[in-house]
Amino acid sequence: MEAFEWMAWTGPSATFFAVIFAILVGMTVWDLRSPSVPRRGFLPLETTRGDRLFIGLLGSAYVNLLWIGVTTLSPWYSLAMAVVLLALVMRYG
Repeated sequence: MEAFEWMAWTGPSATFFAVIFAILVGMTVWDLRSPSVPRRGFLPLETTRGDRLFIGLLGSAYVNLLWIGVTTLSPWYSLAMAVVLLALVMRYG
């Protein structure tokens, strides 16, 4: 057995990281073209687009972990809920 084993990339994990990378590149380009201005939404602090993205991604991760830990239903439902949560935080947060 080798002393160091490489991570086995699966299609879903590669897609996940590719989507996160694409979101970060898109947000970088957007911020370079139109700098973000801090604003207040339903979150209890002033946030920029990057702050809301981070909070939304973190919240989406918690939704997925909670879903997997509490239910035996398909994880696709939690993915849909996580995307809705991210959209709400990005728009109104």
